[in-house]
Amino acid sequence: MANYKKEEFYNSKTTKSIAEHFKQIIGLIGEDSKREGLLKTPERASKAMQFLTQGYDQNPEEILKSAMFKEDYSQMVLVKDIEVYSLCEHHILPFFGKAHIAYIPNGHIVGLSKLPRLVDCFSRRLQVQERLTDQITDAINDTLKPLGVAVVIEAKHMCMQMRGVQKQNSVTTTSAFKGEFLKDTTRKEFIRLIGAKLH
Repeated sequence: MANYKKEEFYNSKTTKSIAEHFKQIIGLIGEDSKREGLLKTPERASKAMQFLTQGYDQNPEEILKSAMFKEDYSQMVLVKDIEVYSLCEHHILPFFGKAHIAYIPNGHIVGLSKLPRLVDCFSRRLQVQERLTDQITDAINDTLKPLGVAVVIEAKHMCMQMRGVQKQNSVTTTSAFKGEFLKDTTRKEFIRLIGAKLH
């Protein structure tokens, strides 16, 4: 076990700089950063923060265009229950849940794995759920130019559960619709499908 070494790739200068700030914070809250259990915590926290905000280094348009294909299919494509993990920009506490994404192609489809990657691209940033919902919707709409896009996100926020009002069972739902999904019948079909247990 003594020879175990985990391979990770982080900018060493950035890691060191962020770690120094975490070390100061540990001291300011009344802990001893030199205590055995906390010796490596600043570096670990630095790497964790870089991982959780890696979306700033990703390009949503490139993600989608990396697997765009011409296709005549023009019915709804739905990927639901996409896991979402993000950090609330107001308290830098996690919020997490599920995203449901649908679009109606207009000459192009996208590889199904690219929709979860798109979610990660925007969620791995300091966020608010409302903006996250709009950013995912706009990226699909602007890049694929489909007949319509629908996005619904359901999430629990630690800033509400761990602090503040401390409401443990509250769930926040946000939605965005464009094109064909502004029509009542299409939107209702989407809502029915994301609630259905087909598998």
